[in-house]
Amino acid sequence: MAALAPLPPLPPLPPQFKSIQHHLRTAQEHDKRDPVVAYYCRLYAMQTGMKIDSKTPECRKFLSKLMDQLEALKKQLGDNEAVTQEIVGSAHLENYALKMFLYADNEDRAGRFHKNMIKSFYTASLLIDVITVFGELTDENVKHRKYARWKATYIHNCLKNGETPQAGPVGIEEDNDVEENEDAGTASLPSQPPQASSSTYDPSNMPSSSYTGIQIPPGAHAPANTPAEVPHSTGVASNTIQPTPQTIPAIDPALFNTVSQGDIRLTPEDFARAQKYCKYAGSALQYEDVSTAVQNLQKALKLLTTGRE
Repeated sequence: MAALAPLPPLPPLPPQFKSIQHHLRTAQEHDKRDPVVAYYCRLYAMQTGMKIDSKTPECRKFLSKLMDQLEALKKQLGDNEAVTQEIVGSAHLENYALKMFLYADNEDRAGRFHKNMIKSFYTASLLIDVITVFGELTDENVKHRKYARWKATYIHNCLKNGETPQAGPVGIEEDNDVEENEDAGTASLPSQPPQASSSTYDPSNMPSSSYTGIQIPPGAHAPANTPAEVPHSTGVASNTIQPTPQTIPAIDPALFNTVSQGDIRLTPEDFARAQKYCKYAGSALQYEDVSTAVQNLQKALKLLTTGRE
């Protein structure tokens, strides 16, 4: 894909739109890294801004310029399916957010606390906000968002106070207000994703198990272009990423003999969910994640043949 042309500049952010400033910053960070993510971040900011204040002159001016950016970006993306088809865009954004979540969670479990890990947790929570442009969040995404935003704040505050964070899953402090935290999400990321030769990040070693209160949904694989890097002092002897043997989930034998019942009536929502599972499977195969692909294909087949998930 050719480099995108510069977008029209935005005027100063009105105070009323403080709640979307980090989403707009995330959009800017992804203009070159992943323009689709950048597009939906701006779309979320536009929709949210319209709900907050669309009448004040300064807000109207800002939203107008933001709309110009959206139109310019959409024009440049052309016939990109992730923009023209909601089902593809939703899968793209959700996979990207979960990729960042899993990278940060992997670093957290290994006790590697650094700014890029905090940034990945926080950005994942922002991108889950953005998923709401497609409708209501799943329970899993709500839990991911809450955990990621809390983890970013918790680790940031520990490092800021010279304390050692507790690695891995810990209980969320319900009274900890992570929504208004201004520092956790401001750590700078490298301008380019790390290359395999200079990073110990290995997408094949991402955790797949569930942990306290958080379930990793199917499709949550980790592509190799995660925009964060691992500190050099990780103690890993080799920089070469080696493929890891995969455990293929057992296939339900009943699915082999299942045929669609004549009295099964699928709704448009059923077809949309089945299509989404197939998109997840296709996306997983791009990164040789056979386990995730099989799980999603089984879900799609069961839904289409029984009308149930």
